[in-house]
Amino acid sequence: MKKRQLGQSDLQVYPITFGGNVFGWTIDEQQSFEILDGFTAAGFNFIDTADSYSHWVPGNKGGESETIIGNWMAQRKNREQVILATKVGSIPGSDKKSLAKDYILKSVDASLKRLKTDYIDLYQSHYDDPETPIEDTLEVYDRLIRAGKVRWIGASNFSAVRLRTALETADRLGLPRYQSFQPEYNLYQREAYEKELEQVVVDHQLGVINYYALASGFLTGKYRSEADLDKSKRGAGIKKYLNDRGFKILKALDQVAEQYNANPASIALAWLLARPSVTAPIASVTSLAQLEDLVKAATLKLNVEDIAILDEASDWQ
Repeated sequence: MKKRQLGQSDLQVYPITFGGNVFGWTIDEQQSFEILDGFTAAGFNFIDTADSYSHWVPGNKGGESETIIGNWMAQRKNREQVILATKVGSIPGSDKKSLAKDYILKSVDASLKRLKTDYIDLYQSHYDDPETPIEDTLEVYDRLIRAGKVRWIGASNFSAVRLRTALETADRLGLPRYQSFQPEYNLYQREAYEKELEQVVVDHQLGVINYYALASGFLTGKYRSEADLDKSKRGAGIKKYLNDRGFKILKALDQVAEQYNANPASIALAWLLARPSVTAPIASVTSLAQLEDLVKAATLKLNVEDIAILDEASDWQ
Protein backbone atom coordinates (compact mmCIF):
# COMPACT_ATOMS: atom_id res chain seq x y z
CA MET A 1 0.00 0.00 0.00
CA LYS A 2 1.13 3.50 -0.76
CA LYS A 3 0.12 6.59 1.17
CA ARG A 4 -1.86 9.30 -0.54
CA GLN A 5 -1.75 13.02 0.22
CA LEU A 6 -5.07 14.42 1.42
CA GLY A 7 -5.69 17.54 -0.63
CA GLN A 8 -2.92 20.08 -0.16
CA SER A 9 -2.48 19.21 3.51
CA ASP A 10 0.46 17.35 5.02
CA LEU A 11 -1.77 14.42 5.94
CA GLN A 12 -0.50 11.23 4.33
CA VAL A 13 -3.17 8.54 4.50
CA TYR A 14 -3.41 4.95 3.39
CA PRO A 15 -6.11 4.40 0.76
CA ILE A 16 -9.00 3.22 2.94
CA THR A 17 -10.62 5.31 5.66
CA PHE A 18 -12.39 3.46 8.46
CA GLY A 19 -15.94 4.72 9.02
CA GLY A 20 -16.58 5.07 12.75
CA ASN A 21 -20.38 5.24 12.51
CA VAL A 22 -20.55 1.54 13.45
CA PHE A 23 -18.93 2.12 16.85
CA GLY A 24 -21.60 2.13 19.54
CA TRP A 25 -24.18 1.00 17.00
CA THR A 26 -23.62 -2.31 15.23
CA ILE A 27 -20.58 -3.20 17.36
CA ASP A 28 -19.86 -2.53 21.03
CA GLU A 29 -16.64 -1.17 22.54
CA GLN A 30 -14.84 -4.51 22.85
CA GLN A 31 -15.65 -5.44 19.25
CA SER A 32 -14.66 -1.94 18.13
CA PHE A 33 -11.25 -2.31 19.80
CA GLU A 34 -10.70 -5.62 17.99
CA ILE A 35 -11.63 -4.09 14.63
CA LEU A 36 -9.45 -1.01 15.19
CA ASP A 37 -6.54 -3.21 16.23
CA GLY A 38 -6.97 -5.27 13.08
CA PHE A 39 -7.35 -2.20 10.86
CA THR A 40 -4.15 -0.58 12.07
CA ALA A 41 -2.26 -3.89 12.17
CA ALA A 42 -3.13 -4.28 8.47
CA GLY A 43 -1.26 -1.03 7.85
CA PHE A 44 -4.09 1.51 7.66
CA ASN A 45 -3.99 4.78 9.62
CA PHE A 46 -7.06 6.92 8.84
CA ILE A 47 -10.23 6.87 10.99
CA ASP A 48 -13.30 9.05 10.40
CA THR A 49 -16.09 9.71 12.88
CA ALA A 50 -18.44 12.52 13.94
CA ASP A 51 -19.77 14.01 17.16
CA SER A 52 -23.25 12.85 16.12
CA TYR A 53 -22.38 9.13 15.91
CA SER A 54 -24.43 7.23 16.93
CA HIS A 55 -27.32 9.39 18.19
CA TRP A 56 -29.89 7.36 16.23
CA VAL A 57 -29.49 4.31 18.48
CA PRO A 58 -32.09 4.20 21.28
CA GLY A 59 -30.45 5.44 24.48
CA ASN A 60 -27.61 7.22 22.66
CA LYS A 61 -27.21 10.98 22.36
CA GLY A 62 -24.19 11.28 20.06
CA GLY A 63 -20.51 11.10 20.87
CA GLU A 64 -20.47 7.36 21.49
CA SER A 65 -18.18 6.66 18.55
CA GLU A 66 -15.70 9.35 19.57
CA THR A 67 -15.67 7.97 23.12
CA ILE A 68 -14.84 4.46 21.91
CA ILE A 69 -12.06 5.72 19.64
CA GLY A 70 -10.68 7.88 22.46
CA ASN A 71 -10.67 4.96 24.88
CA TRP A 72 -8.93 2.79 22.29
CA MET A 73 -6.18 5.32 21.57
CA ALA A 74 -5.64 5.93 25.28
CA GLN A 75 -5.26 2.20 25.96
CA ARG A 76 -3.04 1.55 22.96
CA LYS A 77 -1.04 4.79 23.39
CA ASN A 78 -1.01 5.16 19.61
CA ARG A 79 -2.39 8.66 19.02
CA GLU A 80 0.63 9.70 16.96
CA GLN A 81 0.18 6.74 14.61
CA VAL A 82 -3.45 7.55 13.84
CA ILE A 83 -4.81 10.24 11.53
CA LEU A 84 -8.09 11.20 13.12
CA ALA A 85 -11.01 12.91 11.44
CA THR A 86 -14.25 13.98 13.07
CA LYS A 87 -17.15 16.24 12.15
CA VAL A 88 -19.34 18.92 13.69
CA GLY A 89 -22.80 20.26 13.05
CA SER A 90 -25.21 17.37 12.55
CA ILE A 91 -26.70 16.41 15.92
CA PRO A 92 -30.48 16.81 15.70
CA GLY A 93 -31.83 19.78 17.64
CA SER A 94 -32.54 23.42 16.87
CA ASP A 95 -29.18 24.60 18.20
CA LYS A 96 -27.06 21.60 17.21
CA LYS A 97 -27.14 21.50 13.41
CA SER A 98 -24.96 24.54 13.18
CA LEU A 99 -21.61 25.91 12.05
CA ALA A 100 -21.90 29.04 14.17
CA LYS A 101 -18.80 30.20 16.04
CA ASP A 102 -20.00 29.58 19.59
CA TYR A 103 -21.39 26.18 18.72
CA ILE A 104 -18.18 25.02 17.05
CA LEU A 105 -16.06 26.26 19.96
CA LYS A 106 -18.20 24.30 22.40
CA SER A 107 -18.37 21.22 20.19
CA VAL A 108 -14.66 20.92 19.46
CA ASP A 109 -13.80 20.88 23.15
CA ALA A 110 -16.41 18.19 23.76
CA SER A 111 -15.00 16.10 20.91
CA LEU A 112 -11.42 16.51 22.17
CA LYS A 113 -12.50 15.38 25.61
CA ARG A 114 -14.26 12.28 24.29
CA LEU A 115 -11.35 11.48 21.98
CA LYS A 116 -8.88 11.91 24.83
CA THR A 117 -6.58 14.00 22.66
CA ASP A 118 -5.53 17.62 22.41
CA TYR A 119 -5.75 17.88 18.62
CA ILE A 120 -7.86 16.69 15.70
CA ASP A 121 -6.08 16.05 12.40
CA LEU A 122 -9.09 16.79 10.20
CA TYR A 123 -12.11 18.69 11.54
CA GLN A 124 -15.03 18.70 9.12
CA SER A 125 -18.20 20.68 8.61
CA HIS A 126 -20.69 17.80 8.55
CA TYR A 127 -23.40 19.72 6.72
CA ASP A 128 -23.65 23.17 5.22
CA ASP A 129 -25.21 25.84 7.45
CA PRO A 130 -26.78 28.51 5.22
CA GLU A 131 -27.77 30.54 8.30
CA THR A 132 -24.15 31.19 9.27
CA PRO A 133 -21.91 33.35 7.06
CA ILE A 134 -19.14 31.23 5.53
CA GLU A 135 -16.46 33.62 6.76
CA ASP A 136 -17.69 33.28 10.36
CA THR A 137 -17.22 29.51 10.22
CA LEU A 138 -13.80 29.78 8.59
CA GLU A 139 -12.71 32.41 11.12
CA VAL A 140 -13.46 30.10 14.04
CA TYR A 141 -11.61 27.27 12.28
CA ASP A 142 -8.66 29.65 11.89
CA ARG A 143 -8.82 30.27 15.64
CA LEU A 144 -8.81 26.53 16.37
CA ILE A 145 -5.89 25.89 14.02
CA ARG A 146 -3.87 28.68 15.62
CA ALA A 147 -4.67 27.23 19.06
CA GLY A 148 -3.38 23.82 17.95
CA LYS A 149 -6.72 22.07 18.50
CA VAL A 150 -7.25 21.40 14.80
CA ARG A 151 -4.66 20.76 12.09
CA TRP A 152 -6.74 20.86 8.91
CA ILE A 153 -10.39 21.32 7.95
CA GLY A 154 -12.72 19.55 5.56
CA ALA A 155 -16.32 19.73 4.36
CA SER A 156 -19.05 17.15 3.88
CA ASN A 157 -22.43 17.16 2.12
CA PHE A 158 -22.09 20.64 0.58
CA SER A 159 -23.60 21.46 -2.80
CA ALA A 160 -21.13 22.21 -5.58
CA VAL A 161 -22.03 25.90 -5.50
CA ARG A 162 -21.62 26.24 -1.74
CA LEU A 163 -18.39 24.25 -1.69
CA ARG A 164 -16.86 26.42 -4.42
CA THR A 165 -18.05 29.56 -2.64
CA ALA A 166 -16.47 28.42 0.65
CA LEU A 167 -13.14 27.76 -1.09
CA GLU A 168 -13.17 31.07 -2.90
CA THR A 169 -14.09 32.89 0.33
CA ALA A 170 -11.16 31.30 2.13
CA ASP A 171 -8.74 32.31 -0.60
CA ARG A 172 -10.12 35.84 -0.79
CA LEU A 173 -9.93 36.47 2.95
CA GLY A 174 -6.76 34.53 3.67
CA LEU A 175 -8.60 32.06 5.90
CA PRO A 176 -8.10 28.28 6.17
CA ARG A 177 -9.57 26.44 3.21
CA TYR A 178 -11.21 23.07 3.21
CA GLN A 179 -8.62 20.47 2.21
CA SER A 180 -11.02 17.56 1.83
CA PHE A 181 -14.55 16.81 0.82
CA GLN A 182 -16.77 13.97 1.97
CA PRO A 183 -19.60 13.18 -0.48
CA GLU A 184 -21.79 10.13 -0.88
CA TYR A 185 -20.21 8.23 -3.74
CA ASN A 186 -20.18 4.61 -4.83
CA LEU A 187 -20.88 2.44 -7.86
CA TYR A 188 -24.63 2.87 -7.37
CA GLN A 189 -24.71 6.56 -6.38
CA ARG A 190 -22.57 8.24 -9.01
CA GLU A 191 -24.52 11.07 -10.56
CA ALA A 192 -24.55 13.67 -7.75
CA TYR A 193 -20.78 13.55 -7.37
CA GLU A 194 -19.70 13.13 -10.97
CA LYS A 195 -22.12 15.66 -12.46
CA GLU A 196 -20.99 18.75 -10.51
CA LEU A 197 -18.99 18.09 -7.34
CA GLU A 198 -16.08 16.23 -8.88
CA GLN A 199 -15.07 19.20 -11.00
CA VAL A 200 -14.96 21.44 -7.92
CA VAL A 201 -12.67 19.09 -6.00
CA VAL A 202 -10.39 18.67 -9.00
CA ASP A 203 -10.24 22.42 -9.67
CA HIS A 204 -9.34 23.13 -6.03
CA GLN A 205 -7.17 20.04 -5.44
CA LEU A 206 -9.26 18.68 -2.58
CA GLY A 207 -8.85 15.21 -1.15
CA VAL A 208 -11.98 13.06 -1.35
CA ILE A 209 -13.00 10.65 1.41
CA ASN A 210 -16.38 9.49 0.16
CA TYR A 211 -18.88 7.85 2.47
CA TYR A 212 -21.24 4.93 1.78
CA ALA A 213 -18.44 3.59 -0.42
CA LEU A 214 -20.13 0.18 -0.27
CA ALA A 215 -23.69 1.57 -0.35
CA SER A 216 -24.36 0.55 3.26
CA GLY A 217 -23.19 -2.97 2.46
CA PHE A 218 -25.21 -3.54 -0.71
CA LEU A 219 -22.08 -3.65 -2.89
CA THR A 220 -20.64 -6.48 -0.81
CA GLY A 221 -23.19 -8.74 -2.48
CA LYS A 222 -24.61 -9.70 0.89
CA TYR A 223 -28.09 -8.43 0.04
CA ARG A 224 -29.65 -9.85 -3.12
CA SER A 225 -33.32 -10.02 -2.15
CA GLU A 226 -35.68 -8.60 0.47
CA ALA A 227 -35.22 -11.84 2.40
CA ASP A 228 -31.62 -10.78 3.02
CA LEU A 229 -32.50 -7.46 4.64
CA ASP A 230 -32.61 -8.96 8.12
CA LYS A 231 -28.94 -9.98 7.93
CA SER A 232 -27.81 -6.86 9.80
CA LYS A 233 -29.04 -3.75 11.59
CA ARG A 234 -28.25 -1.77 8.45
CA GLY A 235 -30.45 -3.95 6.26
CA ALA A 236 -33.41 -1.60 6.34
CA GLY A 237 -31.47 0.95 4.33
CA ILE A 238 -30.69 -1.51 1.53
CA LYS A 239 -34.14 -1.97 0.02
CA LYS A 240 -33.76 1.07 -2.26
CA TYR A 241 -30.91 -0.70 -4.10
CA LEU A 242 -32.90 -3.85 -4.89
CA ASN A 243 -33.89 -2.91 -8.42
CA ASP A 244 -32.76 -3.53 -12.00
CA ARG A 245 -29.89 -1.06 -11.74
CA GLY A 246 -28.69 -2.57 -8.47
CA PHE A 247 -28.82 -6.13 -9.76
CA LYS A 248 -26.97 -5.14 -12.93
CA ILE A 249 -24.17 -3.66 -10.82
CA LEU A 250 -23.98 -6.77 -8.62
CA LYS A 251 -23.73 -8.95 -11.72
CA ALA A 252 -20.81 -6.87 -13.00
CA LEU A 253 -19.11 -6.98 -9.60
CA ASP A 254 -19.45 -10.76 -9.52
CA GLN A 255 -17.97 -11.00 -13.02
CA VAL A 256 -14.96 -8.83 -12.22
CA ALA A 257 -14.45 -10.31 -8.75
CA GLU A 258 -14.02 -13.76 -10.28
CA GLN A 259 -11.13 -12.48 -12.41
CA TYR A 260 -9.24 -11.25 -9.33
CA ASN A 261 -10.19 -14.01 -6.89
CA ALA A 262 -11.75 -11.31 -4.73
CA ASN A 263 -15.07 -10.49 -3.11
CA PRO A 264 -17.42 -7.87 -4.62
CA ALA A 265 -16.63 -5.47 -1.75
CA SER A 266 -12.95 -5.36 -2.71
CA ILE A 267 -13.80 -4.72 -6.35
CA ALA A 268 -16.27 -1.93 -5.51
CA LEU A 269 -13.61 -0.18 -3.43
CA ALA A 270 -10.88 -0.79 -6.01
CA TRP A 271 -13.12 0.85 -8.64
CA LEU A 272 -13.33 3.94 -6.43
CA LEU A 273 -9.58 3.96 -5.84
CA ALA A 274 -9.01 3.90 -9.59
CA ARG A 275 -10.85 7.21 -9.94
CA PRO A 276 -8.21 9.98 -9.90
CA SER A 277 -10.28 12.37 -7.76
CA VAL A 278 -10.80 9.87 -4.92
CA THR A 279 -8.23 9.71 -2.10
CA ALA A 280 -9.45 7.20 0.49
CA PRO A 281 -13.02 5.83 0.42
CA ILE A 282 -14.71 5.37 3.79
CA ALA A 283 -15.70 1.80 4.59
CA SER A 284 -16.75 0.00 7.75
CA VAL A 285 -16.58 -3.62 8.79
CA THR A 286 -18.02 -5.42 11.78
CA SER A 287 -15.75 -8.45 11.84
CA LEU A 288 -12.05 -9.19 11.41
CA ALA A 289 -12.85 -11.46 8.47
CA GLN A 290 -14.36 -8.53 6.58
CA LEU A 291 -11.14 -6.55 7.03
CA GLU A 292 -9.55 -8.78 4.41
CA ASP A 293 -11.75 -7.14 1.78
CA LEU A 294 -10.35 -3.70 2.67
CA VAL A 295 -6.76 -4.93 2.50
CA LYS A 296 -7.40 -6.61 -0.86
CA ALA A 297 -9.02 -3.45 -2.25
CA ALA A 298 -6.07 -1.29 -1.22
CA THR A 299 -3.63 -3.47 -3.15
CA LEU A 300 -5.78 -4.29 -6.21
CA LYS A 301 -5.22 -2.56 -9.53
CA LEU A 302 -8.13 -3.10 -11.87
CA ASN A 303 -7.34 -3.20 -15.58
CA VAL A 304 -8.98 -0.86 -18.05
CA GLU A 305 -11.34 -3.52 -19.39
CA ASP A 306 -12.71 -4.40 -15.96
CA ILE A 307 -13.18 -0.76 -15.01
CA ALA A 308 -15.15 -0.36 -18.25
CA ILE A 309 -17.41 -3.28 -17.30
CA LEU A 310 -18.20 -1.63 -13.96
CA ASP A 311 -18.59 1.80 -15.56
CA GLU A 312 -21.11 0.48 -18.05
CA ALA A 313 -23.15 -1.43 -15.49
CA SER A 314 -23.39 1.61 -13.23
CA ASP A 315 -23.70 4.29 -15.91
CA TRP A 316 -26.09 7.09 -14.96
CA GLN A 317 -26.05 9.19 -18.13
